[in-house]
Amino acid sequence: MKQPRICIIGLEDYGLLTGEKTTRYVGGESVQHVLLARAWRALGVDVSLLVFDHGQGRVRDVDGVRAIATHGRDEGVPVLRFFHPRMTRLVSAMREADADIYYQSLAGVHTGVVAWFCRRYGKRFVFRISSDAYCIPGRQLIRFKRDQRIYEYGLRRADLIVAQTEHQRRLLKTHYGLDSEIANMVVEPPSGAPVEKDIDVLWVSNFRAVKRPELAIELARGLPDLKFVLVGGGEEDYAQRMRKAAEDLRNVEFTGPVAYSAIGGYFDRARVFVNTSSVEGFPNTFLQAWIRGVPVVTFFDPDDLIARRKLGAKVSNLEQMTRAVATLAADEALRRSVGARAAQFASEQYSMSAVARSYLDLFNRRFGSLDTRAELANVC
Repeated sequence: MKQPRICIIGLEDYGLLTGEKTTRYVGGESVQHVLLARAWRALGVDVSLLVFDHGQGRVRDVDGVRAIATHGRDEGVPVLRFFHPRMTRLVSAMREADADIYYQSLAGVHTGVVAWFCRRYGKRFVFRISSDAYCIPGRQLIRFKRDQRIYEYGLRRADLIVAQTEHQRRLLKTHYGLDSEIANMVVEPPSGAPVEKDIDVLWVSNFRAVKRPELAIELARGLPDLKFVLVGGGEEDYAQRMRKAAEDLRNVEFTGPVAYSAIGGYFDRARVFVNTSSVEGFPNTFLQAWIRGVPVVTFFDPDDLIARRKLGAKVSNLEQMTRAVATLAADEALRRSVGARAAQFASEQYSMSAVARSYLDLFNRRFGSLDTRAELANVC
């Protein structure tokens, strides 16, 4: 079968793709986009990635992946820039990519624009759900009502919706009446020899209210003999408040944003990883921990994987989290047993090549021949 040409819409992904140093926080979706792009390219797929214009040129080849510039992050006149240069140059870049499949995963205006483009030009649109919130009307973490409506327009016109979990599939069906397929996420294997475990508890995320880093600080306050490291960037004012709170505790190190290339080193050094978010999809950080044999303690458990497969601990409140973290940190035999199980699970289910192939198989089953179909053109 002829391999499809795939275009990923990932405006924030350029620095991660090229490996250029940046202090900007790298979100989980950027990680997934770049790892998938590399994995598909290794399988012989023609892959394009639409990114912000940082002055790198219209099209740049990065290890076989075409990075196509759209517009500058803050380019244009407020209000008017919604249409130009943002929408006009996004559409122009999609035309430049000339792909069979357009893959997009961050809920918002781009979901609707990509859906419209694919209907207009007879292409296939694949939308991947990246958070449970995007399956529930009014809960999508999208600021403007206008943008929520554009997102839902696109969601309903996707040729294929990919979910991370069975829970997301049920939510999407319940709230929108839409069907979806599950595809696993990808994780990059660790590199280098094992290192000393000198971080008792690691927290890695974006500093936003929904991620609840203040609970990690409270956890550290209740476990003064354990060393905590908090890693992440995000909303500057919020992050500064968390930094100030962390400074009052001798057992907490607050790193701020860290380049993706260095994040793995923190997981290598960690004994336990904690997640304090109120809403998630399937965190990349779970995979980054598991692939290195690090147990996860969390309030959120996608499809009850952690509880069913004993990959750490799912807890309901801070008191339970405190007990679970203390137990895992103190009991090396237990921690090693849980970690070995987690590492095996992650390597078997989430390897880059296996997931990339499963996507191609799914595209083949759903779309068959990917020749442009004239009957799809001019349909909005």
